[in-house]
Amino acid sequence: MSLQVLEAQTGENPVATVLILHGLGADGRDFLPVAEQLDLSSVGPVRFIFPNAPVMPVTINGGYQMPAWYDILGADLTQRQDEAGLRHSQLAIDALIEREKSRGIASHRIVLAGFSQGCAMTLMTGLRHCDRLAGLLCMSGYLPLADKTAAERSAANQDVPIFMAHGTRDPVVLLPRATASRDHLQSLGYAVEWHEYAMEHSLCQEEIQDIEDWLLRVLA
Repeated sequence: MSLQVLEAQTGENPVATVLILHGLGADGRDFLPVAEQLDLSSVGPVRFIFPNAPVMPVTINGGYQMPAWYDILGADLTQRQDEAGLRHSQLAIDALIEREKSRGIASHRIVLAGFSQGCAMTLMTGLRHCDRLAGLLCMSGYLPLADKTAAERSAANQDVPIFMAHGTRDPVVLLPRATASRDHLQSLGYAVEWHEYAMEHSLCQEEIQDIEDWLLRVLA
């Protein structure tokens, strides 16, 4: 599966890449305004990549076709999971990372980021990627296939910085699901920087500032 992408650069000859995965039903344009708010000038020119998920029927939405990284089979996000869909999208996202490497961006200068379903794909892909990444930026999501993470994870990313943020009033991915993912990652030895905000399934200005601060650290 080859993904369509939108790209934006803060200058010529970028020295780092931030690859942002949107949530269910959105598209690559969703996070363009957020990227435009980030001041990463001290890092140097940065390339932002916004892939579009494929359009597929989503079970929880009555089979309605929409952009999705994988199918959602029920309200309990971890009881029944679309493992085939998760792995299919993982391969496509891995291909985008490899494309950045071929364009001259070293893997340790690539941040993988995502919101909701995109957050799940960030953890699914980033923890398994063969080369060390700069960081995993995880917004309002959860860890998919948690019981298989320990066996499938890559040693290269055992110490990868992980930023996890969640709204305390999130009605889509409930806060206990996110904190369980955080706790599981920590039990596997990952260093998770955890943030909570008084919001629903969204972003807030405080979170965007925290993301900017974190990106400046991991890309310094």
